Parts: sequence; C-alpha cells; structure tokens
Amino acid sequence: MARNPCLFVVGCARSGTTLLQRLLDAHPQLAVSNDPHFIHEGLRKSAGRDVPLTADLVERVLACPTLRRLSLSEQEVREAATTAETYGDFVGAIYTTFARKRGKPLAGEKTARYVRYLPLLDAIFPWAKTLHIVRDGRDVALSMLDWARPDRGPGRYRLWPEQPIAVCALSWRWHVTTGQRDGSARGPSRYQEVRYEGLVAEPEPTMRRVSAFLELPFAEAMLSYDVSRAPNGAGLCSKERWLPPTAGLRDWRTEMAPRDVELFEAIAGDALAALGYEVVHERISPGVAALATRCRERWEADVRAHLPRKASRLDFGLRPREYAGLA
Repeated sequence: MARNPCLFVVGCARSGTTLLQRLLDAHPQLAVSNDPHFIHEGLRKSAGRDVPLTADLVERVLACPTLRRLSLSEQEVREAATTAETYGDFVGAIYTTFARKRGKPLAGEKTARYVRYLPLLDAIFPWAKTLHIVRDGRDVALSMLDWARPDRGPGRYRLWPEQPIAVCALSWRWHVTTGQRDGSARGPSRYQEVRYEGLVAEPEPTMRRVSAFLELPFAEAMLSYDVSRAPNGAGLCSKERWLPPTAGLRDWRTEMAPRDVELFEAIAGDALAALGYEVVHERISPGVAALATRCRERWEADVRAHLPRKASRLDFGLRPREYAGLA
C-alpha cells in the first residue's frame, strides 16, 4: 500500500487543478483534498529535508484556517501527531485519517501553488507522485482577470492594476516552466503532465492514463463526479456549477484583445511554443517588446522588494535565481 499523501495535484492557478482534483476524488480508492495548503508550515523549516515534529509545528498546522477543508477535528489532528516522529510522518498520518473518514485507503492533495515547491515536497514525501496540469496561458489569463484580487493570485503584484495581462503572462510562464523543470527531475514514474485541453476534450482516455500513472484501476465513477452535486445556476462560475469536463469555457482567440495577445506572447511566447500551443506573432512590434521588457523589470523589482520582508522565500514562492529565466 502506498504511503499518504500519495499524490499532489499542482499547476498554475486557473489551469484546471480543481477539475482534476474532483475527478480524482471521485475514485473509490482515492480521496484528494481541495486547497488545504497547510503543508508549507513545515516546509518553511525544512531546508530541503524532513524535520523532527515539534509542538510548535503541530500548533502552526492547527492554526491554518484552510486546514478545516479536510473536515478533521482538532482531536484527530492531535492524534495524528502522537504517532509521528517527523513532520512528514505527521502529514502522512493526517492524510491517512482523512482517507479513512472517506472510506478510502489513499489520499492526496490539490494545492495549485505547490508547483513552485516540488523539490521541497520531494524531500519530505519522496514516495508521492505529482500531476501537473497545464493549460494554454492565454486562456488562463482570461480566467485570472475574473478571479484575481488585491489579496489573491496575481492581483497581489503592484504591476497588476496597470498591466494585468503582463502579470498573467509572467506568472503563468514562471509556474509552468518551474513545474516542468523540477517535475522532470522526478522521472516519469513520479511526475506526469496533464493537458487541460486534452482532459476536457477526451476525459476518459486522459483519466485512464492518469489512473495508470497512479497505479490504480480506472474507475467510471470519476467521469460522473458532478452527478448529484450543485445544480447549474445563473450567476455561478463553472466551479460553483460543478460542470463536467467542458471545452470552450475560455477562448483567447475570440475573447482576448489582439494587443493583449501580442503582449502575452512577447513575454511567454517561447513557453507557449515549447508546449505546442499556437503562437500568433512571429515578430513582436517594437512598442510591445519595449513594454514587455519594462513589465519584466518591474516584476523582478517587485519580487526582490518583497523577499527581505518575508519570513521565508516560500511566502513569495521564490527560490534563488528563479527569475533569471524570465529575461
């Protein structure tokens, strides 16, 4: 039996991580949590290795407001700590309890931003597999424009009010390339990319491949995860409506202004092309190219300005030299 957590679902925000989480969570042998993101409380102290469990770490995990998304009581979390010697053991015991309460043997986590922390996750949970979902960055940008706020996602960057498309491009490029770089180091038995476009176009073949990667039998129940959930309703977003895999929810070709497409491609066109996505602009106009350079410089300055004030580089999701590849 695999150890828990056996799986992490990661990716740039608005790339379909929740859709993939819901499909996987419907598997009769696997419970996948939705954004509890408490694990970073231990990653702050790890320095690339598992660490002894301390009372302070237990209290910090219990203080995470998002921990309640696991629907575990304080007593259950504290009981998990009594059997653990290291932080990794503690997290594993929490997820084993989470799985058992769902009547399943295995458990994993979906926290999109952990795509930035794969080496640290690997150091603490070397047995865990990673699914990295990737979506065309221009469709991601359209979704981000509706979702981001000053306290959430790319809306936190000072550049956002002036150049939101540039921030979307910089954020998407960073998350995708970081995940690919660090994930590929794990090898194909522990890291797999899932294309959002393939998932919504062909959910069954895609989920059969995912099941094989996870060494689980394919379960038809995954494809009906939306049955008996929240009904479609006016004014609800696609997540709230619990839609089945649905193509065409965003289409940059018809919904994104031509100048925004050019600016996005000026910043992240190389990453789009490397992933096999269509790139419209073979050449970027001088004005847009100059704007892209200014946006990159301001983005880097924003990041560097935040670093000294943060308790940990993980708070901003940055490792040394991370932004060297953005130039």
